[in-house]
Amino acid sequence: MSKETKYTEDNIRSLDWKEHIRMRPGMYIGKLGDGSSADDGIYILLKEVLDNSIDEYVMGAGKTIEISIQGDKVIVRDYGRGIPLGKVVDVVSKMNTGGKYDSRAFKKSVGLNGVGTKAVNALSTYFRVESTRDGKSAAAEFEKGNLTNEETLEETSRRRGTKVSFVPDETIFKHYKYRSEYVAKMLKNYVYLNPGLTIIFNGEKYFSENGLKDLLSDNIKDDDRLYDIIHLKGDDIEIAITHSKTQYSEEYHSFVNGQHTTQGGTHQAAFREAIVKTVREYYGKNYEASDIRKSIVSAISIKVMEPVFESQTKTKLGSTDMGGDLPTVRTYINDFVKTKLDNFLHKNATTAESLQRKILQAERERKDLSGIRKLARERAKKASLHNKKLRDCRIHLTDSKKERNLESTLFITEGDSASGSITKSRDVNTQAVFSLRGKPLNSYNMSKKIVYENEEFNLLQAALNIEESLEDLRYNNIVIATDADVDGMHIRLLLITFFLQFFPEVIKEGHLYILQTPLFRVRNKKETIYCYSEQERRDAIAKLSGKPEITRFKGLGEISPDEFVHFIGDDIRLDPVMLDKEKSIEELLSFYMGKNTPQRQEFIIDNLKVELDTVEEEI
Repeated sequence: MSKETKYTEDNIRSLDWKEHIRMRPGMYIGKLGDGSSADDGIYILLKEVLDNSIDEYVMGAGKTIEISIQGDKVIVRDYGRGIPLGKVVDVVSKMNTGGKYDSRAFKKSVGLNGVGTKAVNALSTYFRVESTRDGKSAAAEFEKGNLTNEETLEETSRRRGTKVSFVPDETIFKHYKYRSEYVAKMLKNYVYLNPGLTIIFNGEKYFSENGLKDLLSDNIKDDDRLYDIIHLKGDDIEIAITHSKTQYSEEYHSFVNGQHTTQGGTHQAAFREAIVKTVREYYGKNYEASDIRKSIVSAISIKVMEPVFESQTKTKLGSTDMGGDLPTVRTYINDFVKTKLDNFLHKNATTAESLQRKILQAERERKDLSGIRKLARERAKKASLHNKKLRDCRIHLTDSKKERNLESTLFITEGDSASGSITKSRDVNTQAVFSLRGKPLNSYNMSKKIVYENEEFNLLQAALNIEESLEDLRYNNIVIATDADVDGMHIRLLLITFFLQFFPEVIKEGHLYILQTPLFRVRNKKETIYCYSEQERRDAIAKLSGKPEITRFKGLGEISPDEFVHFIGDDIRLDPVMLDKEKSIEELLSFYMGKNTPQRQEFIIDNLKVELDTVEEEI
């Protein structure tokens, strides 16, 4: 019989603020990550600091924010009012301390609970805050939340404002790297939501005059818009709407008090409902909601008194009330859209006609597909999706419609040996595996019909739950895991083509990745080093004395489950699939997957020469 564990006063432990944050960082900043995903912790740290500067601008103080990221060091400088000099230490190191508890000062603030900068402080090996106001300044430095230096009041000629510098702790954010593309997207959203604000990032200027209209302009090219962007504004609400000529699914960019709510919430649900209701009433037709919203590209921003989010990272709004004397979020948005959008359609007959043609076209396509969609769903069920093609993770096993979890990942792989290794190595709580059978079809220039007719595409769509909208996406991270050979590269390209052709928002919103696995294993009796490139192999050989054993991995199936666990665990290396903003999706697909063999052949040869030259230089 096992011995009973003692439970006494000695077992009770109280953690101070910084210990609790460092022990449970996910409670404060969501997932950790290395910077390969836009919602990784290092970007949340930047956002938490930046939110305070944005709030200063919203309050009418400071029109410019300067950001510098050089290596692992981040600096954010605003020209707001500056932190009250006697509270510089407190606001970044004492929980439940901050100006945002005073609703008179920050009625519709981004940061709400005074935790943000404390979390950044506790999770940084170096943190410095400087405040300048009334011709005086004060500063303090910290290490992992511990005060190391405090500079008392001194006279200064510097402009007023706050400057925060920090270096994220690499023991928490392992092998991290800030990707400028993700930072730039975050900053663009800030200026779209705050017209007149200038943000300078590493010397590059970000500025918007037209708010959400600029956001849509940057996200959908002129020649892909069915009609000119509808841009409507109210006291606490702003919306922008158009429809794509080529995109199949719905695309939404939603914000609350300047926060990008990537997982939507009550405001986005109300917005989708309001569009349908208004359009039906305008045309006097009971059109299907899916036909009205098909191919929509839109944005909504609202301001709410003391909003309630469903997590500390504020990616989904839970509030049902606008606050103050205002009605519910749903009623407020419905009333605004009904009045403003209806008025717009009455005044702009050409746009109204274009929209109705699009709805009727969607209706015809839906009816044409209705039979095959029904058969496709039945085939998905008969294929025992959750037991055969998909080895699901536990957070989804009990409920196939369960809300997306920020940690959830779906690996898409090919072949029994590769899927077997990943299945045995994965974290069964958050990681799922979808097994392809052979190479997918080249879906370039094909209609949505092929998604239902092709078994692999049909089952993959069902697994991801993205038939109608990205809002229902079941996995936050979709990872293509194929061999690093010609066949594996081809499968990657075919899968990327599938997403670009039918679900481009999966890529636009940063959900698609390529898994990097080691090419070599270099080891001796004492140490094993996994190498992801020729240069890493050379470095490993130089590091290990004697004649180490060198293994070249030809495919994922050759890596044992015991080894594979390292490559999809804490040390996972992911390369995000990103779109070139200078080229349209049609241009990309036409070049890489279309019938332009001579041009593509020349491109491959030129790039192969570059690769060979690089290898020769290394040798």
